[in-house]
Amino acid sequence: MSAARKVTAETPTFYLVEEQGHDHGHAHAASPTMLGFWIYLMTDALIFATLFATYGVLATAYAGGPTQRELFDLPLIALNTGFLLVSSITYGMAMMAMQAGRKAGVQLWLVVTALFGMAFIAVELYEFSHMIAHGAGPQRSAFLSAFFTLVGTHGLHVTAGILWIGVMLVQVARRGLIADNQRRLMCLGMFWHLLDVVWIGVFTFVYLLGAIQ
Repeated sequence: MSAARKVTAETPTFYLVEEQGHDHGHAHAASPTMLGFWIYLMTDALIFATLFATYGVLATAYAGGPTQRELFDLPLIALNTGFLLVSSITYGMAMMAMQAGRKAGVQLWLVVTALFGMAFIAVELYEFSHMIAHGAGPQRSAFLSAFFTLVGTHGLHVTAGILWIGVMLVQVARRGLIADNQRRLMCLGMFWHLLDVVWIGVFTFVYLLGAIQ
């Protein structure tokens, strides 16, 4: 067998790193794209931190309107939390398939992740529409304005993540698991897992604490 392995569009990055040496792998890990994306994630985390702080200040500003205990349906929110947590597991499966060089596996798990994300958004839209139909829209009180802004911003991020998954499905189908696609999938994974962490904060700080007040 020849010592030189033929490199194709389907060859996973970790094979290339093994064959080209440790220094190359280090350079790949420290690429400007990854550094820039880490900076973006930090700024996104600051945005959510600001929204959490705003909600904390306005959480009891009901203006005579409904309170958290009157509005929140904890079993439904717990189900929705499960959807998002499982989607992080399925995305992890996609990354494992990527490391193994299994293109079809990556595509399958990306589709499953997107479906869980869509289920999460569907439940959130149902919650919003139900609250608005009962006169608890964002204009009703400062509490509801802060609630809709925080939860809605997270929902917009999940929607963006679903669209990004769609783009990656097209890219993987057309170009396979090339190095650029693997780097993009890694960035998408960090983004998706950040949304998971933020939602755990929302579920705990907004829904659980609100329901027991």
